[in-house]
Amino acid sequence: MDVLERLREICMGMPEATEKPFGGHTSPSFRVRDKLFVMTSEDGSSMMFKAGPGVQEALVSEGPERFFVPKYVGVKGWVGARLDVEQDWDELAELIEDSYRLIAPKRLSALLD
Repeated sequence: MDVLERLREICMGMPEATEKPFGGHTSPSFRVRDKLFVMTSEDGSSMMFKAGPGVQEALVSEGPERFFVPKYVGVKGWVGARLDVEQDWDELAELIEDSYRLIAPKRLSALLD
């Protein structure tokens, strides 16, 4: 399965998730109630997701070959994940779900339980 297809399958499995590029970009981004919870780079080599306090530092320090602090949104706790390297997709799915839960209304987030 193609990396973006795999990512799309995970993201679109979230309640009321939609796919819509952001800004002038054409790459896939995923939203809930028009709020971003996952963005992908134009070249498809990485994705960015929202993370809770301390998660960004932990992921980047434990796996700098897999995770990074993205430009612009990194200061707000978002984490970058490289999609052009070997990734643990179960871990990415959990991180995406966490991002969704941070962005989605509580009622929608509760549907995942």
